[in-house]
Amino acid sequence: MTTTILIADDQPMIRSAYGMILGAQPDMEVVASVADGATAVREARRLRPDVCLLDIRMPGLDGLEATRLLAGPQAPDPLRVLIATTFDLDEYVYRALRHGACGFLLKDGSPALLVEAVRAVAADTALISPAVTVRLLRHMTEAGDCTGDGRRGAADTGPDLPGQPLTTRELDVVRLVARGRTNEEVAAELYVSLSTVKTHLGSVQRKLAARNRVEIAAWAWENGVCAGREESDGHRRGRR
Repeated sequence: MTTTILIADDQPMIRSAYGMILGAQPDMEVVASVADGATAVREARRLRPDVCLLDIRMPGLDGLEATRLLAGPQAPDPLRVLIATTFDLDEYVYRALRHGACGFLLKDGSPALLVEAVRAVAADTALISPAVTVRLLRHMTEAGDCTGDGRRGAADTGPDLPGQPLTTRELDVVRLVARGRTNEEVAAELYVSLSTVKTHLGSVQRKLAARNRVEIAAWAWENGVCAGREESDGHRRGRR
Protein backbone atom coordinates (compact mmCIF):
# COMPACT_ATOMS: atom_id res chain seq x y z
CA MET A 1 0.00 0.00 0.00
CA THR A 2 1.13 3.56 -0.73
CA THR A 3 1.39 6.05 2.13
CA THR A 4 0.05 9.45 1.11
CA ILE A 5 1.65 12.52 2.65
CA LEU A 6 0.85 16.21 2.94
CA ILE A 7 3.81 18.54 3.61
CA ALA A 8 3.30 21.98 5.15
CA ASP A 9 6.26 24.30 5.70
CA ASP A 10 6.75 27.98 4.89
CA GLN A 11 10.30 27.39 3.65
CA PRO A 12 10.36 26.30 -0.02
CA MET A 13 13.74 24.61 0.44
CA ILE A 14 12.40 22.43 3.27
CA ARG A 15 9.29 21.49 1.29
CA SER A 16 11.41 20.61 -1.71
CA ALA A 17 13.83 18.49 0.35
CA TYR A 18 11.04 16.63 2.12
CA GLY A 19 9.26 16.10 -1.17
CA MET A 20 12.32 14.65 -2.89
CA ILE A 21 13.18 12.35 0.00
CA LEU A 22 9.69 11.02 0.54
CA GLY A 23 8.72 11.01 -3.13
CA ALA A 24 11.70 8.80 -3.90
CA GLN A 25 10.31 6.03 -1.70
CA PRO A 26 8.45 3.35 -3.69
CA ASP A 27 5.71 3.12 -1.05
CA MET A 28 5.14 6.85 -0.53
CA GLU A 29 3.39 9.61 -2.45
CA VAL A 30 3.39 13.32 -1.65
CA VAL A 31 -0.13 14.45 -2.51
CA ALA A 32 0.23 18.09 -1.43
CA SER A 33 3.00 20.55 -0.54
CA VAL A 34 1.79 23.83 0.95
CA ALA A 35 3.27 26.89 2.65
CA ASP A 36 0.79 27.74 5.42
CA GLY A 37 -1.49 26.16 7.97
CA ALA A 38 -4.80 27.28 6.50
CA THR A 39 -4.01 25.67 3.16
CA ALA A 40 -2.73 22.58 4.97
CA VAL A 41 -6.02 22.16 6.82
CA ARG A 42 -8.09 22.70 3.68
CA GLU A 43 -6.05 20.30 1.56
CA ALA A 44 -5.75 17.70 4.31
CA ARG A 45 -9.52 17.61 4.76
CA ARG A 46 -9.98 17.31 1.02
CA LEU A 47 -7.30 14.71 0.31
CA ARG A 48 -7.30 12.75 3.62
CA PRO A 49 -3.57 11.88 3.50
CA ASP A 50 -2.20 9.11 5.70
CA VAL A 51 0.31 11.52 7.28
CA CYS A 52 0.33 15.31 7.62
CA LEU A 53 3.91 16.55 8.09
CA LEU A 54 3.56 20.02 9.61
CA ASP A 55 6.00 22.73 10.55
CA ILE A 56 5.14 24.69 13.69
CA ARG A 57 5.88 28.24 12.63
CA MET A 58 3.92 29.17 9.53
CA PRO A 59 2.23 32.42 8.48
CA GLY A 60 -1.42 32.94 9.31
CA LEU A 61 -2.61 29.68 10.80
CA ASP A 62 0.40 28.03 12.42
CA GLY A 63 1.13 24.33 12.76
CA LEU A 64 -0.23 24.19 16.31
CA GLU A 65 -3.67 25.40 15.34
CA ALA A 66 -3.61 23.30 12.18
CA THR A 67 -2.85 20.26 14.32
CA ARG A 68 -5.78 21.04 16.61
CA LEU A 69 -8.15 21.35 13.67
CA LEU A 70 -6.92 18.15 12.02
CA ALA A 71 -6.24 15.90 15.01
CA GLY A 72 -7.63 17.56 18.12
CA PRO A 73 -10.39 16.35 20.43
CA GLN A 74 -13.07 18.10 18.37
CA ALA A 75 -11.90 16.76 15.01
CA PRO A 76 -14.70 14.47 13.76
CA ASP A 77 -12.37 12.17 11.82
CA PRO A 78 -8.82 12.95 13.04
CA LEU A 79 -5.79 12.64 10.80
CA ARG A 80 -2.27 11.59 11.80
CA VAL A 81 -0.01 14.60 12.28
CA LEU A 82 3.78 14.47 12.45
CA ILE A 83 5.36 17.68 13.77
CA ALA A 84 8.71 18.95 12.48
CA THR A 85 10.49 20.74 15.31
CA THR A 86 13.79 21.86 16.81
CA PHE A 87 15.12 21.53 20.36
CA ASP A 88 14.32 25.14 21.22
CA LEU A 89 10.59 24.70 20.58
CA ASP A 90 9.68 22.41 23.46
CA GLU A 91 6.82 24.59 24.70
CA TYR A 92 5.22 24.64 21.26
CA VAL A 93 5.53 20.89 20.80
CA TYR A 94 3.89 20.37 24.19
CA ARG A 95 0.85 22.22 22.85
CA ALA A 96 0.97 20.21 19.62
CA LEU A 97 0.88 17.00 21.65
CA ARG A 98 -2.19 18.29 23.47
CA HIS A 99 -3.74 19.02 20.08
CA GLY A 100 -3.32 15.40 18.96
CA ALA A 101 0.08 15.19 17.26
CA CYS A 102 1.22 11.58 16.80
CA GLY A 103 4.97 12.22 16.79
CA PHE A 104 7.85 14.65 16.54
CA LEU A 105 10.74 14.92 14.13
CA LEU A 106 13.85 17.05 14.37
CA LYS A 107 14.33 19.20 11.29
CA ASP A 108 18.05 18.54 11.26
CA GLY A 109 17.57 14.77 11.36
CA SER A 110 18.75 12.45 8.61
CA PRO A 111 16.68 11.60 5.51
CA ALA A 112 16.48 8.02 6.79
CA LEU A 113 14.90 9.23 10.03
CA LEU A 114 12.36 11.29 8.09
CA VAL A 115 11.31 8.22 6.12
CA GLU A 116 11.23 6.09 9.27
CA ALA A 117 9.14 8.69 11.07
CA VAL A 118 6.53 8.92 8.33
CA ARG A 119 6.25 5.14 8.13
CA ALA A 120 5.90 4.85 11.89
CA VAL A 121 3.19 7.51 12.11
CA ALA A 122 1.29 5.96 9.21
CA ALA A 123 1.36 2.59 10.97
CA ASP A 124 0.82 4.09 14.45
CA THR A 125 3.55 1.85 15.81
CA ALA A 126 6.10 4.12 17.48
CA LEU A 127 6.88 7.36 19.18
CA ILE A 128 9.06 9.29 16.78
CA SER A 129 12.54 10.43 17.81
CA PRO A 130 12.30 8.79 21.25
CA ALA A 131 15.06 10.96 22.72
CA VAL A 132 13.13 14.09 21.74
CA THR A 133 9.73 12.76 22.73
CA VAL A 134 10.85 11.55 26.14
CA ARG A 135 12.66 14.84 26.73
CA LEU A 136 9.49 16.76 25.93
CA LEU A 137 7.33 14.53 28.09
CA ARG A 138 9.72 14.97 31.00
CA HIS A 139 9.22 18.72 30.72
CA MET A 140 5.55 18.09 31.34
CA THR A 141 6.21 16.80 34.87
CA GLU A 142 6.56 19.26 37.73
CA ALA A 143 9.72 17.66 39.05
CA GLY A 144 11.18 16.66 35.68
CA ASP A 145 11.52 13.01 36.74
CA CYS A 146 9.77 10.25 38.60
CA THR A 147 10.84 7.81 41.24
CA GLY A 148 11.70 4.21 40.68
CA ASP A 149 8.52 2.95 42.32
CA GLY A 150 6.35 4.84 39.86
CA ARG A 151 5.42 7.76 42.09
CA ARG A 152 6.31 11.42 42.09
CA GLY A 153 7.88 13.29 44.96
CA ALA A 154 6.19 13.59 48.32
CA ALA A 155 4.83 17.04 47.57
CA ASP A 156 2.77 15.70 44.67
CA THR A 157 -0.85 14.75 45.19
CA GLY A 158 -0.46 11.49 43.26
CA PRO A 159 -1.35 10.12 39.85
CA ASP A 160 -4.40 11.24 37.91
CA LEU A 161 -5.81 7.73 37.79
CA PRO A 162 -8.26 6.58 35.10
CA GLY A 163 -11.78 5.58 36.07
CA GLN A 164 -10.92 1.94 35.43
CA PRO A 165 -7.51 1.02 36.89
CA LEU A 166 -4.78 -0.31 34.64
CA THR A 167 -3.60 -3.84 35.25
CA THR A 168 -0.02 -4.56 36.29
CA ARG A 169 0.84 -5.77 32.77
CA GLU A 170 -0.82 -2.74 31.18
CA LEU A 171 1.34 -0.51 33.38
CA ASP A 172 4.42 -2.43 32.25
CA VAL A 173 3.49 -1.71 28.64
CA VAL A 174 2.76 1.95 29.38
CA ARG A 175 6.15 2.43 31.06
CA LEU A 176 7.99 1.12 28.00
CA VAL A 177 5.85 3.16 25.59
CA ALA A 178 6.64 6.25 27.67
CA ARG A 179 10.34 5.57 27.11
CA GLY A 180 9.94 5.48 23.33
CA ARG A 181 9.81 1.73 22.72
CA THR A 182 8.15 0.32 19.61
CA ASN A 183 5.55 -2.44 19.88
CA GLU A 184 8.16 -4.99 18.82
CA GLU A 185 10.59 -3.82 21.50
CA VAL A 186 7.88 -3.90 24.16
CA ALA A 187 7.03 -7.46 23.18
CA ALA A 188 10.67 -8.51 23.36
CA GLU A 189 11.31 -6.88 26.74
CA LEU A 190 8.17 -8.33 28.32
CA TYR A 191 8.50 -11.74 26.62
CA VAL A 192 5.01 -11.59 25.14
CA SER A 193 3.66 -11.69 21.60
CA LEU A 194 3.18 -8.60 19.43
CA SER A 195 -0.57 -9.23 19.37
CA THR A 196 -0.61 -9.24 23.19
CA VAL A 197 1.11 -5.85 23.25
CA LYS A 198 -1.45 -4.45 20.81
CA THR A 199 -4.28 -5.84 22.91
CA HIS A 200 -2.89 -4.19 26.06
CA LEU A 201 -2.41 -0.87 24.24
CA GLY A 202 -5.96 -0.97 22.96
CA SER A 203 -7.24 -1.55 26.49
CA VAL A 204 -5.06 1.26 27.86
CA GLN A 205 -6.31 3.68 25.19
CA ARG A 206 -9.91 2.93 26.11
CA LYS A 207 -9.29 3.32 29.84
CA LEU A 208 -7.37 6.59 29.45
CA ALA A 209 -9.51 7.90 26.58
CA ALA A 210 -6.21 8.47 24.75
CA ARG A 211 -6.25 9.11 21.01
CA ASN A 212 -2.79 7.68 20.36
CA ARG A 213 0.32 6.29 22.05
CA VAL A 214 1.80 9.76 22.46
CA GLU A 215 -1.06 10.64 24.81
CA ILE A 216 -0.49 7.37 26.66
CA ALA A 217 3.16 8.32 27.14
CA ALA A 218 2.18 11.83 28.21
CA TRP A 219 -0.15 10.40 30.85
CA ALA A 220 2.64 8.16 32.14
CA TRP A 221 5.13 11.01 32.51
CA GLU A 222 2.62 13.46 33.94
CA ASN A 223 1.49 10.99 36.57
CA GLY A 224 4.82 9.50 37.55
CA VAL A 225 4.15 5.93 36.41
CA CYS A 226 7.28 5.63 34.28
CA ALA A 227 9.83 3.01 35.26
CA GLY A 228 12.37 5.52 36.53
CA ARG A 229 14.34 8.55 35.52
CA GLU A 230 17.03 6.75 33.53
CA GLU A 231 16.59 6.56 29.78
CA SER A 232 18.28 3.16 29.50
CA ASP A 233 21.03 4.46 27.26
CA GLY A 234 22.58 1.04 27.01
CA HIS A 235 19.41 -0.36 25.51
CA ARG A 236 19.08 2.50 23.04
CA ARG A 237 22.68 2.14 21.94
CA GLY A 238 22.03 -1.53 21.36
CA ARG A 239 19.20 -0.67 18.98
CA ARG A 240 21.37 1.44 16.71
